[in-house]
Amino acid sequence: MNLNELTLVQAHKGLQKKECSSVELTKACLKQIKEKAHLNAFITVCEENAMQEAKKADELIAEGKQQLLTGIPFSVKDAICTKDIRSTGAAKILDNYVPSFDATVVKKIREHGAVLLGKNNTDTFGHGASNEHSMYGPVKNPHDETKVPGGSSGGSAVSVAANMAVFSIAEDTGGSIRQPAAFCGIAGLRPSYGRNSRYGAMAMASSMDTIGPMAKTVEDIAILMEVMAGQDEHDATTVSQSVPKYSELLDQDIKGKKIGVPKEYFELEGMDSETKQIIEQQIDSMKSQGVKLVEVSLPHTKYAIPVYYILVPSEDSSNMGRYDGIRYGVRTEEASNLFDIYTKSRTVGMPEEVKRRIMIGTYALSAGYYDAYYRKAQKVRTLIRRDFDRVFEQVDVLVTPTSPFPAFDIGGKKDDVLAMYLADVFVGPAALAGLPALNVPVGKTSTGLPVGLQVIGRRLDEVGVLQVGHWFETKQ
Repeated sequence: MNLNELTLVQAHKGLQKKECSSVELTKACLKQIKEKAHLNAFITVCEENAMQEAKKADELIAEGKQQLLTGIPFSVKDAICTKDIRSTGAAKILDNYVPSFDATVVKKIREHGAVLLGKNNTDTFGHGASNEHSMYGPVKNPHDETKVPGGSSGGSAVSVAANMAVFSIAEDTGGSIRQPAAFCGIAGLRPSYGRNSRYGAMAMASSMDTIGPMAKTVEDIAILMEVMAGQDEHDATTVSQSVPKYSELLDQDIKGKKIGVPKEYFELEGMDSETKQIIEQQIDSMKSQGVKLVEVSLPHTKYAIPVYYILVPSEDSSNMGRYDGIRYGVRTEEASNLFDIYTKSRTVGMPEEVKRRIMIGTYALSAGYYDAYYRKAQKVRTLIRRDFDRVFEQVDVLVTPTSPFPAFDIGGKKDDVLAMYLADVFVGPAALAGLPALNVPVGKTSTGLPVGLQVIGRRLDEVGVLQVGHWFETKQ
């Protein structure tokens, strides 16, 4: 096994036992980034800085100051701010933006001595489900380069799946961690809203945005959450509950657990039959462990996508107002007045999908339409959350497909906006309800494309979600 193929746990032990150095591990990852550059997973690679951080990590290890993540190379989605490293959000309007601060979760990870390799490509500002909506070009799926990697955190997923980074930090608003994790065959967690700080993430829909980890195993995810999670004075939405030792609780026996299987997630018209069969077989395999499978109903699931694509554009239309070419970022040279600066900077600096969402959101919030669209969507969002509350009185966690189909062709849905939006049909509901949800890879189709299973838990019950995900992972 090459060094860049190690999991976080394996890399930590290797560094601890002096079987490898952080410099060697980092060089292996940087070499892989160069060899797989055609996948377009990175917008910015910090080769010089990474090597300096790796040397410092080796010094810390030699002094006996190794922590969980010391010396481990990782990447960060480019919609998350990193100090002194270009952070574009995959938008040309931020092509020259270099933050003066780290996002809180990135700061925590770097304080552990982890080595930042670079910034991952993404759908611009997180607006997309395929990573084709980046102004720096589409990302390719390493399992089949004619397929999309999923979005919006496609670059992060590919960096892990193609062994360019040991783990990646990404962002999930309506499925942007879980769906690409499913398409690329890795683990990815959307934490409960408020469990991890959002400070430093480029805001998309502030009532749903979360920052979470993507890694090769659920065990790695658990370790990363121990470092990332917790209250933050910079984010008033973070919760004060203490952070569990997730990694020490993974191996708990799942015997006796009640696992909910929402029927609506298996009745979708157009669902890929092979994906459905793989997921159903995985769920059936739990019976031998003394698990009780309970069919449940989440009747408002069918409204999740319409609700999501009213509320998210509405929040987008407000959050995108900060990108004006005045305070920071790229400004057009052709403007003759203030209005031209705004309009022309945004015209060349934002892609079509961002503009589409801004216009939809502005319309939904406008006088005369607010009650009909935005207010009604918020009411239905409450009904979706109540569906989950009711079901979680009966079961411990829910298991569902992560996506109704495996990775699709690059360009296959780009001209059909509604078909692209439906790619998030199974990941959107948990996001609207603010619940923790995990993708765990559970198989491949006959053509070799990964299939992911989603575990959804009660709010702040990441422990329960990770335990079930870990069981699926280790039984294979």
